[in-house]
Amino acid sequence: MTAIYPVIMCGGSGTRLWPVSRKAMPKPFLPLVSDETLFEQAVRRVAGDDRFAAPMVVAGAAHADIIMAQMGDIPGARLVIEPAAKNTAPAIALAAALLPADAVMLVCPSDHHIADASAFRAAALAAAELARQDYLVSFGIAPDRPETGYGYLQRGEQLAGGFAIRRFVEKPELARAQEYLASGDYSWNGGIFAFRAGHLLAELAVHRPDMARLVAEAVAGGRDDGARFHPAPVPFAAIVGDSIDYAVMENTARAAMVPVDMGWSDIGNWAALADALADGADDAGNVMRGTVDLDGCSGVLAITDGPRISAVGLTDVCIIVSGGEVLVTTRDGAQAIGKLPGALNQ
Repeated sequence: MTAIYPVIMCGGSGTRLWPVSRKAMPKPFLPLVSDETLFEQAVRRVAGDDRFAAPMVVAGAAHADIIMAQMGDIPGARLVIEPAAKNTAPAIALAAALLPADAVMLVCPSDHHIADASAFRAAALAAAELARQDYLVSFGIAPDRPETGYGYLQRGEQLAGGFAIRRFVEKPELARAQEYLASGDYSWNGGIFAFRAGHLLAELAVHRPDMARLVAEAVAGGRDDGARFHPAPVPFAAIVGDSIDYAVMENTARAAMVPVDMGWSDIGNWAALADALADGADDAGNVMRGTVDLDGCSGVLAITDGPRISAVGLTDVCIIVSGGEVLVTTRDGAQAIGKLPGALNQ
């Protein structure tokens, strides 16, 4: 059986986990959940398994050296340097254009936490089988709460190893999210995909013809530099950016999903990180890193890179001290951190 080609997407501006995550060293490259960084975990999930080819990483120039250092010496690995940030559809299309048309590509964000790597690989194999039949496949993450911050996938007819997608639902209101969870008919859209490279490009040409043409020109005019590939900047800069969901997945008649329960989190804010670290919490649900003293607290995330954190009588609060900055937020307020001046004006 032909190998699956992992395509690891590295983007983001380092604002949602400020002040630990910064533009120069955003979330993927930080050891947030374990001693390994999220990017290193993403690489290792498909390493040492001959069912997976060497990874292709798509990222901006600012993080190229960090990526090469953290990836290590993997024979055949490639780094595609995006000339500009244009959202996920052009980035994924760049990778597709550099792969053989019949290659099955497994598109993985670099900054997600997945607790169960074996469940991830099993889902990847099932998704690859559907992709070989020219389905465009999403991983449907098993929801464990009525989350309003994610998109949802509604299951349609059963397929071998998965389901057709009946519809895509944008981030719902709480009452609707509760209905979705109770129905058992919906999964979270986790942003992990499997495509046959040539079929993805064909669908892109139908639904976003200008984007498809400009990506092809950027690749045709690009240049190799060792393990790095630099697309031509002028055509790529002319692309109107869009997500793969809006550009292709919500338009295709061949959308499918593979449901998977793999301990997934996008670590999208400090509250999500607290949840991912819950196994290390104390009896009151507090998660602490560094010099921390808590008295009468519950559900507190306290992380410091030096100065002592002392707190009394707090519930469901995140306190972060990093690089001379201090952040205090409720769990509910964690969604809004990227809008703070300190996070925006790095």
